[in-house]
Amino acid sequence: MQFSPCATDGAEQLATMRRLASSRWAVLAGLAILVAIAPGLLAIPLPQWPLFGVIAIATAFNLLFRHRMLAAERASSGELLSHLLFDIATLSALIFFSGGATNPLISLLLPPVAIAALSLPARCVIAVGAIAVAAYSLLLVIYVPLPMPDATRATQLHLIGMWLTFAVSAAMIAWFVVRMTRLIRERDAELAAAREQALRDERVLAMGTLAAGAAHELGTPLATMSLLAGELAADASLPAGAREDIALLRQQIGVCKEIITGLSRRAGAERLENPPVQAADRWLDSLRQHWHAVRPQAASRLTIGTDGPAPAIVIDPRLEQALLNLLNNAANATVQPLDIRLSWCSANLCIDIRDRGPGFPPEVLASAGRHGLPAHAGGSGIGLVLTRTAIEQLGGSLQLSNPEEGGALARIELPRTNP
Repeated sequence: MQFSPCATDGAEQLATMRRLASSRWAVLAGLAILVAIAPGLLAIPLPQWPLFGVIAIATAFNLLFRHRMLAAERASSGELLSHLLFDIATLSALIFFSGGATNPLISLLLPPVAIAALSLPARCVIAVGAIAVAAYSLLLVIYVPLPMPDATRATQLHLIGMWLTFAVSAAMIAWFVVRMTRLIRERDAELAAAREQALRDERVLAMGTLAAGAAHELGTPLATMSLLAGELAADASLPAGAREDIALLRQQIGVCKEIITGLSRRAGAERLENPPVQAADRWLDSLRQHWHAVRPQAASRLTIGTDGPAPAIVIDPRLEQALLNLLNNAANATVQPLDIRLSWCSANLCIDIRDRGPGFPPEVLASAGRHGLPAHAGGSGIGLVLTRTAIEQLGGSLQLSNPEEGGALARIELPRTNP
């Protein structure tokens, strides 16, 4: 068997140590009360001063550890191991002055072993278990006996003490197991979300590579179409209607060229190092006008919030492409004008895009758009996946819904920029 070292750092060890410190306060308080009342109430001749001395040392240790926890962010497994060994030593000292292994409190040596098994590597668990067994073995032969002349009463007190120790041990172990199990479930959920995000990012990266290759290959046919369109526009024999169509064709070819030539700029480091900043209302209106230039047959209405001047926004090509994808999806769903609304609060900036079409399919709402739209005649439906990925990379979120009034609503929430 390969043992892992006891020097692993992590926030989980610090959280376990904090729970251990909290339970230590409860145990020390209970032991102090028991030492104080046992001689008078139960007629047990305990050596109180040595026992109170051990409790005082443990209390001082816990106070020092509390000061350490205030500034700490992480802790090592070795530090947690030292705390568990200190607890074993404290309990062993208390049991040494109160009857040794005949004291039912000796079962309290078991919770530190259980905590080690839940929190530490195998090598550390073996160390804690071996030291606990060694302490138990020594207390069988080395201890301060308690004189109890009445054997029957001593047996009854021993049974009551065993019950009390079992209850305390069961409560401590159950508390630690429940907390650790919850933390493990939360960590597994975070890992699953991270794996899903990594798979989506890998898929997006593969699509980006294919898109870059396709953009490079489209340069030649676009140049050819631009040349032919220019020659047709120079032909004086064409009717006026054909000239208008050729002008529109040349304008659309120009838009395609602008998109292709902008790929390198959008992917470059300049965008990341010196991102331009603009007022959100002017940026959104400019993007909407650009979209109308590409899709002149589409119509939209823009509403701007009135809660003071519009906040600034970093002009990120990923966000622009995400909005264009949503606008195209909405325009494909209806011929009626789209409603675009920009609003903001102290923390977020929201962009709503609503259409009057049939709404999002149920499977899209169920997956929150993570799997895209169903494939259709106008495309593969993958644009929604790219949109969500881009928005999440910018620290925002995408919410999809079908309002009761009909249609579909896509809401983008972004953190406000503080340039």
